[in-house]
Amino acid sequence: MVFEQTNNQEERLAQFENLCREKGLRITPQRIAVFKALLESKSHPTAEEVYRQVKKQMSNISLDTVNRTLNTLLQIGAAFLVEGTGQPKRYDSGQEIHHHFRCLDCGAVIDFDYDRQLEIPHHLTENFTIVRKTVYLEGFCKQCSEKRKKQSEERRN
Repeated sequence: MVFEQTNNQEERLAQFENLCREKGLRITPQRIAVFKALLESKSHPTAEEVYRQVKKQMSNISLDTVNRTLNTLLQIGAAFLVEGTGQPKRYDSGQEIHHHFRCLDCGAVIDFDYDRQLEIPHHLTENFTIVRKTVYLEGFCKQCSEKRKKQSEERRN
């Protein structure tokens, strides 16, 4: 099942429940709460951030349950991992095609669109079935770049 593009949270929750049924998973309050926390997030939260959000409604939920639930969401395609180096894993519920930029200083993760078709090397398409294409960029946001430039100038003086 592929999520239909919608910004309506109720429709996204219904699609998630249908996906769980399709994959033979029970629709538990914990799964709903974790998925809903991802939907409501304006950032790309870590498991710890999802845990803190869900804990507000479900005081007895554990971090282990949140981690296992996030892994389940990844496995069924209801969430995606935002790749990165040297940082905690971040999760994304965005089903629409988009890409990510992460600032190496402040850690902010920004979504961006890229209209051009990403070409897959022939040797990969020959030997693998590609199901998702994403671009992940790392660098410095404008604020961090300016801060780094200022610090560099101060060191020279």
